[in-house]
Amino acid sequence: MTNPTGRGLDWPDPALNGLLSERRQLINIAYRLLGSLTDAEDAVQEAYARWFALSPAQREAIEAPGAWLTKVTGRLCLDLLGSARARRERYVGEWIPEPLPDHADRVGGRTGDPVDRVTLDESISMAFLVMLESTTPAERVAFVLHDVFRYSFAEVAEVVGRTPAACRQLASSARRRVRGSPAPRVPAARQAGIVRAFKQAWEATDIDALVGLLAPDATATGDGGGLVRAEIRPVEGAGQIARFFAGRAGVASGVTVLERTVNGQPGLVAQVEGAVGAVLAFDIAGDRIRHIWTILNPDKLRSWTTG
Repeated sequence: MTNPTGRGLDWPDPALNGLLSERRQLINIAYRLLGSLTDAEDAVQEAYARWFALSPAQREAIEAPGAWLTKVTGRLCLDLLGSARARRERYVGEWIPEPLPDHADRVGGRTGDPVDRVTLDESISMAFLVMLESTTPAERVAFVLHDVFRYSFAEVAEVVGRTPAACRQLASSARRRVRGSPAPRVPAARQAGIVRAFKQAWEATDIDALVGLLAPDATATGDGGGLVRAEIRPVEGAGQIARFFAGRAGVASGVTVLERTVNGQPGLVAQVEGAVGAVLAFDIAGDRIRHIWTILNPDKLRSWTTG
């Protein structure tokens, strides 16, 4: 992004630097709202473009540029969520949010990539993002801004275009859907051990061991986006899932499965001849895996591959 003051790089504009420092927070918000790092980056870029399109007098009249950027980014995300619903009705197979790597796990990532600016916490877990898909666009925006980022309902109302009381109801409705029956938190080390055991059983095509790691009513969902082969519908039940994974003999022929951090949680990455072909995220309760999400759509794996 060029310096709008016209000054050279030897004369940085403190006000501009302060404005650009908001970018991390904006991408954090937009990714949680959209479930797509690509769309989040586009929304934030558009918000900045609208700021720099204002006249100097208009910018001077804005007391809190960071709040203005948050409001514009939130409104852009709200609009995108509405259009995304229509796009996902035409999506081939199941739609899963775009997975995020840990900074150290990125393959060939570039300095300054948007993923560097996404803070990994429980609100970024794949399970949380998938549950958010059950909310309406307005519910999602109200819930994420208030419950995750602690904006007041008066501030949320400026984004959603409804009264603070209405936004409170929207957030409450989303909260019931997302947090209806939360499972006890499983320590990260325990999760990593279960994921490692799954990897070993998968590589050994040990159906009994896989069944023992899965909840009886577990589900496994794949997302190929119509670009690569993936099951159109989720695979349900421990036995079915175990046979499905054990039947993928490719693990023993040119596929390397690596333990990696996916959206802040222990996960797996499948590499084919050194290239990332799939990312697996897990939801674990107690000692059993409840959900497996396998993202194969190459458009959603750009953060994991050499750019």
